[in-house]
Amino acid sequence: MNSGDPSPAPTFRPFRRISQPISDQKTPWQYQILDPGGKIITSWNHVFLVSCLIALFLDPIYFYLPNVGGPACLSMDLNLGITVTFFRSVADLFYLVHMVLKFRTAFVAPSSRIFGRGELVMDPREIALRYLKSDFVIDLAATLPLPQMVIWFILPAIRQSSTDHANNTLSLIVLLQYVPRLFLIFPLNRRIIKNTGVVANTAWVGAAYNLLLYMLASHVLGASWYVLSIERQHTCWRSECQKEETAMLVPCNPVFLDCRSLEEEDRKTWLNITRVVARCDISNSNIQFKYGIFSDALTNDVVQSRFLERYLYCLWWGLKNLSSYGQNLDSSTYIGETSFCILICIVGLVLFSHLIGNMQTYLASMTVRIEEWRVKRRDTEEWMRHRQLPLDLQERVRRFVQYKWLATRGVDEESILQSLPLDLRREIQRHLCLALVRRVPFFSRMDDQLLDAICERLVSSLSTEDTYIVREGDPVNEMLFIIRGQLESSTTNGGRSGFFNSITLRPGDFCGEELLTWALMPNSSLNLPSSTRTVRALSEVEAFALCAEDLKFVANQFKRLHSKKLQHAFRYYSHQWRTWGACFIQAAWRRFKKRKLAKELLMHERLYNMPITIQENDYDDEVLDLYYEDDGTERLSTENENIQHLGATILASRFAANTRRGVNQKIKVVGPSASSLKMPKLFKPVEPDFSEE
Repeated sequence: MNSGDPSPAPTFRPFRRISQPISDQKTPWQYQILDPGGKIITSWNHVFLVSCLIALFLDPIYFYLPNVGGPACLSMDLNLGITVTFFRSVADLFYLVHMVLKFRTAFVAPSSRIFGRGELVMDPREIALRYLKSDFVIDLAATLPLPQMVIWFILPAIRQSSTDHANNTLSLIVLLQYVPRLFLIFPLNRRIIKNTGVVANTAWVGAAYNLLLYMLASHVLGASWYVLSIERQHTCWRSECQKEETAMLVPCNPVFLDCRSLEEEDRKTWLNITRVVARCDISNSNIQFKYGIFSDALTNDVVQSRFLERYLYCLWWGLKNLSSYGQNLDSSTYIGETSFCILICIVGLVLFSHLIGNMQTYLASMTVRIEEWRVKRRDTEEWMRHRQLPLDLQERVRRFVQYKWLATRGVDEESILQSLPLDLRREIQRHLCLALVRRVPFFSRMDDQLLDAICERLVSSLSTEDTYIVREGDPVNEMLFIIRGQLESSTTNGGRSGFFNSITLRPGDFCGEELLTWALMPNSSLNLPSSTRTVRALSEVEAFALCAEDLKFVANQFKRLHSKKLQHAFRYYSHQWRTWGACFIQAAWRRFKKRKLAKELLMHERLYNMPITIQENDYDDEVLDLYYEDDGTERLSTENENIQHLGATILASRFAANTRRGVNQKIKVVGPSASSLKMPKLFKPVEPDFSEE
């Protein structure tokens, strides 16, 4: 293309962004991959833990199916078998659901566990392969309904099997499947602790959980003792039957030991001539067969009683021997019986030290605060006796320790709050303090941002009765905002004689306003202001305290404190300003009464004496004005002033008129009783700088 030729204008094709269509439909639930730490899996783990405990409780009940149904025969409790099979099948469904959820639950990649919680693997194929290689076999062994299959399908198909053979087969199947079901409890506990921190949220639940595990072990032990007692009884019958068969005395068929042959004629004939029943009777003192630890089940007719009776007795037997480590067992030389006693001793020792130890730990955790308080109180008592404190001080210390315990229950709130993030700590402080701070009228006029800054820095303060919060003249290092209780605020105006003012501070009031004046000064010194009042607790007081540094920070950061609106609110609600204003009004009222009384005296003077010139009258008024002039300061006097004699007043007035020309400054007249009329001078409170910078 020639460069000189005009080229056509380039045309652009519109760019089309290729994107997948957005569908509002969520992934079907059967295809969702669940988070192992999510709410669904966490809730399911708790539900599955309960179902596992129920399943572990149901399996040993199969041991109670055989019982002695008649003389020298065993039978099976079919009603109990149907009930247990139903509940066992329901429990098996929970195991099946648990296996399905494991195929849809993500796992953390091992290579990503270096930092943080790790990265979740969401691929269904990888999840399935990992599960098949790890826990699938154990979960499958725990899920299969083996006891139901043995009872209702396998044993009825073997007609020639005896009751003893069926009993041993059922017990073996239950024990073999009990191992993987018990094994599932431990990883399930670890997963719950990993996700939530604890298995039980409260100490009582934790203690009950460990006690339940201990009772479960006693339940298994009692059921095993019962089925072994049945087996021992059947062993005696079979051995005596074989002896008679060997001696060619009585023909003995093993089928006779099954109660299904109870109505057969051959068995009835055999029962009339055999001595098997007498030689295996536990009440017979001449028997040679040793039942050992199983004699209680035969002596108390446990093997022939109803289900509830034999279950409770066996549970009590298991709990008793598990707690005593089998020390009361009187075993025979039979190897199986001795091995069972050894197992009881070992299991009892391990479970008692672990489960009961955990239960004691949970229960002790509820009283750990009380024990700490008792130790602290004992140390305080020993310290006070060692330092020989006066009895009144000791009683005040005891009241404070008791009141602090009742208010906080030994919990250090400050350490708990400091361990939380800043935003969460700010929200908690706002929740705890904002409503209470708004009850203070001075703070109710502030905006939310300023109140949040104040709430963030408030700390709780507790005071007992007759405790001095601050004394007059001491440095003020904090402002107190009363929540509960009453305080007495009094002042003597620097210790001046004849002056005392006292008020009561109630919930919603505050004290230590000198600190606010100091904080609002733009060039305030490092020295804290001195208190002008003495504050004492009249009862137990709960308050929030704002220290000097925090108040100074808030005042510097938020210029909205420097406003006329807050200035008027501060003056109105400040008890220091109220006291000064009341004294100022009182002094002005007394000056007015004096001026009014002096004018009345002049009117009487005109009536009883010679006329006075207009000039003198004018001068008398001026003298009266000067007589009560305050010279820029306020002077207070008492109301019980003695009125001077009328003649003395007239003479003083004439004397002042004659010496008028020699007066070049303000005249201050001091009466004979002036020292008794004057009140101590109350200085005006320091005015804070509310100006906007």
